Order: sequence, then structure tokens, then C-alpha cells
Amino acid sequence: MLHGPAAMGEPWQPQPQQQRLPGLGNASEPSAWPPAAGGPGTAAPGGAGGAGAAVSPWDIALCATGTAVAGENALVLAVLFYTPSLRAPMFLLIGSLALADLLAGLGLVANFAVRYLLRPPSEAAELGAAGLLLAAFSASVCSLLAITVDRYLSLYNALTYHSERTLGFTCAMVLLMWLLCLGVGLLPLLGWNCLRDQSACSILRPVTKDNAAVLAVTFLLLFALMMQLYLQICKIAFRHAQQIAVQHQFIATAQATSTRKGLSTLSLILGTFALCWIPFAIYSLVADSSYPVVYTYSLALPATCNSLINPIIYAFRNPDIQKSLWLACCGCVPSTFSSRPRTSSDV
Repeated sequence: MLHGPAAMGEPWQPQPQQQRLPGLGNASEPSAWPPAAGGPGTAAPGGAGGAGAAVSPWDIALCATGTAVAGENALVLAVLFYTPSLRAPMFLLIGSLALADLLAGLGLVANFAVRYLLRPPSEAAELGAAGLLLAAFSASVCSLLAITVDRYLSLYNALTYHSERTLGFTCAMVLLMWLLCLGVGLLPLLGWNCLRDQSACSILRPVTKDNAAVLAVTFLLLFALMMQLYLQICKIAFRHAQQIAVQHQFIATAQATSTRKGLSTLSLILGTFALCWIPFAIYSLVADSSYPVVYTYSLALPATCNSLINPIIYAFRNPDIQKSLWLACCGCVPSTFSSRPRTSSDV
């Protein structure tokens, strides 16, 4: 028996099926965008992380850190630039470190802008931001190594140091170092990236796993070299302190205080550098893009904070830079300011 419209002689028509809106697929369907920064389920830089997407608190923290890093190191560069007395090779190396960290801070801000603000997404902008970060952090680490070598030579060749380490020679070495680091930064733009093969991505897209491993191993080797040089510096400084104590008949307490200060400075330099960078470098060797993104962020943030600490260790603790800052801020130098020259025992 027929029921409904067919029973009344009306022609039967099929009921229209409910249409699916484009872009609203099932939650189980894979996203068209690959994970960013080494974690599944996150938007790629310049892709799904654009306007309308939720901003990750980790990216906000990195952007804020980059802003603070840029501002702090810009202050160091301004002091070095506007103080004619700060033109020695040592201050040139400190300026190179400050410039590298300044660019690293700007790179973090640029990476945030490319990921969330740039419309439409630009592959070239993503690669450019990644290249800027690679070049800046490479220059920062190399500048730290150059400062370590400079300190070692100033103690090892104390008599001939000032005649051999001229400003022109230091400028040439710094320029060569920056050209090498700029070459590292150009690698993503020259095709050394994983944008065409997402399975080859490392924890830091668009750097490939192989490239990340090479960078991590290189960094660990540079750190081992820095540690060896600082151990030699500590030995030389301790020997110099003993010789000075004997020549000037200082009491043992003064010698112990000077040596203890040098050891504390050495521990601060190596300890800070190791805590900030070593965990991230080791993680880059063992992890890939399938690892949770929170691990990458939690290790990358301390590494970027190293550029925030560098000015405090290498610039603001220097008596000459402190004096220039006092003169620039208030036009005077406090009476309690110590004008004692740095010695080898200060490391």
C-alpha cells in the first residue's frame, strides 16, 4: 500500500542530502598543514597560523623575549658606538656579539610576524625568517668563541698581545666570521629546507633533520673547544695570581679572593651557556617533527634567553662600559665606582 504523496497521485521526489560545508571535515581527517616547530597538530608558520588562528602562548613568549633581546643589545651597541674610548679589539668582539644577539631578537619577532600576521602566506618570508635566525644564532655562538680565544691569547701571550692583536686584524677576523654565518643563514633559501618533503623536517621547520644534526654536532664541538680554552685560562690566571702575590708580598687571603672571583666568573660563563644551549642541541639530535611541540618550545625558549644574558655577562659587567652607561644616563660616575683595571686573575 502506498502512503504519502505517492498515494495521492503526486510524483515521488528524492529527498536532498545534507551538504557538507567545505573546510569542515571530520576531526579525524589529517590537516593539510604540516606541524610547525616539531609538534603535531600545530599550524605551520605562514600557513594555518595566520589571521583567525589561536596564537600559541609559547610564540608570544618567544616574541616577547626577542623584543627584550633586541632592546638590550641595541643599548650595548649604542654605548660602544658613541664612546670613542671603547675601540679596542675586545670591545669590537663584544659589539659583534651584541649585533648577533640583536639580529636574533629581531629574527624571533619576524618569525612571529610571518607566522601570524603575514597575509597571504609567503614561502620566501618563512625561509627568510628561518635564515635570519640561523645566521644570527650562529654568529652569536661564534662571537662567544672569538671572545674566549681573545681572552686566552691575552693571557697566554701577555707580552705580545697588544702588538699582534691589532684592531685591523680583529676586524678582518670578525668580517670573515660573519660571512661564514651569513652563508649558513642562506642555506634554507638555497634549497636546504623541507618544505617539499615534510617527512624530512627537523624539530625546527623548515630546517631538515640532517642539517639540524650537523648544526647540533658543530655546536657541541664548539662548546667543547670553549670549555677547554676556559680551563686553560683558569690555569694561567691562577699561575699569574701566584706570581703577582709572591712579587708584591700579598697575603694569601688577597690571592685566594682574586682566584675565587676568576673561578666564579668562569663558572658563570660556562654554566649559563651550557644550561641554555646544551639541552636544545642534544634534543635536536634525537628528535624529529613527530615529537610534541611543547618539548621543542620548552627547550628553545632557554636557548633564546642566552642572548638576553650575554650583555649582562660580557658587557654590563665591564668597568669601562659601566662607566659609559653612568655618563650617558646621569652625566656622572658614582664615587663608589671601582676604577681598578682588569687583571688576568679576573678571567
